[in-house]
Amino acid sequence: MAPIKIFTDSTNDLNQEYLDENKIGVVPLYVIFGEESYRDGVDITTEELYRKVEQTGKLPKTAAPSPADFDRAFRPFIEQGYDIVYIGLSSEMSSTYQNAKLAAELLEEERITIIDSRNLATGIGILVCKAVEAVKQGDSPAEIEALIYSCIPRVSTEFIIDTLDYLHKGGRCSGVQAFFGSLLKIRPVVQVKEGKMILTSKVRGKREKALEQLINNTLDFKHAMDPDVLFVTHSMAREEAELVRKQLLEETGVKRVEITETGCVVSSHCGPQTVGIVFIKS
Repeated sequence: MAPIKIFTDSTNDLNQEYLDENKIGVVPLYVIFGEESYRDGVDITTEELYRKVEQTGKLPKTAAPSPADFDRAFRPFIEQGYDIVYIGLSSEMSSTYQNAKLAAELLEEERITIIDSRNLATGIGILVCKAVEAVKQGDSPAEIEALIYSCIPRVSTEFIIDTLDYLHKGGRCSGVQAFFGSLLKIRPVVQVKEGKMILTSKVRGKREKALEQLINNTLDFKHAMDPDVLFVTHSMAREEAELVRKQLLEETGVKRVEITETGCVVSSHCGPQTVGIVFIKS
C-alpha cells in the first residue's frame, strides 16, 4: 500500500509540534486587510490580527485557498507516490472544500480523498487526530474515509463568545443588539450543527456563569463520549482554558484533555476571550 499523507487547512487549531511530529500538511486560508493579504498562521498570528482590528476598527475579510494553492500542496506528494487524505473546513462555511475537490480532479483524483469535516477549528483538528491514528494502524484511505465520516455526526463543538463586537463588525448582529448585549453582559453560546455555526442560547450575567454552562453541557455527555481525547479551545483566554481543562480532567474519564488556540480566520468572527469545548460522542 502507498504511504498516506494527511492534509488539513489552517483552521484546524492543532499545535505546530503535533503537526510536525505527524507530518501533517496544512493549506492556509487568507486573512485580508484592505490591500494586504496574509496566510493564516504563516504571515499573521491571532494576536497580530486583534492588534490590526483594534488599529483599524474593521474586521478583515477571509478567503479560501485557491485550487492552485491545493495543487501546489498536493502535487509533490502525488509525484512521490503518496495517497492523500484531506480533512477541511465545512463546505457550509467556506469554498475551501470545493477548491480542494477541484485540485484533486486536476491531479490523480483516485489517489486523493477529500473529506468535508462539516465543522471548523478544533472540530476539524479532532478528526485529523483520528485520521493520524488510523494511518499508524495501517488503515487504507478508504478505511480512513469511512472512519472519519462515521465520526463527523458525533463531533460536538460548542463555544461561548465573550463580546458581540466582532459579530457586529462582521454584520452578524445589529449595533443595537451589540449595545444592549454589552450593557446586559449577554454572551452567546454557539454550536456547530449540520456544518453551520448556530446560536443555541444566550447567557446573561458574569462570564463565570457562561463558562459553567459550557462545562455542564459537556458533562451531560461524560458517560457517552470518546475516551481518547477532548479539546478545550480558546482565543486569547489561556488562563480560563486551563481552568476548564483541569475541571474536565477531574470529572470525565477522557485520557487526554488538550488545549488548542483558535487561529486567525475563526477568531476574526468570534473575537477574543472565546472559549470552546470539542469532543466526539460515543
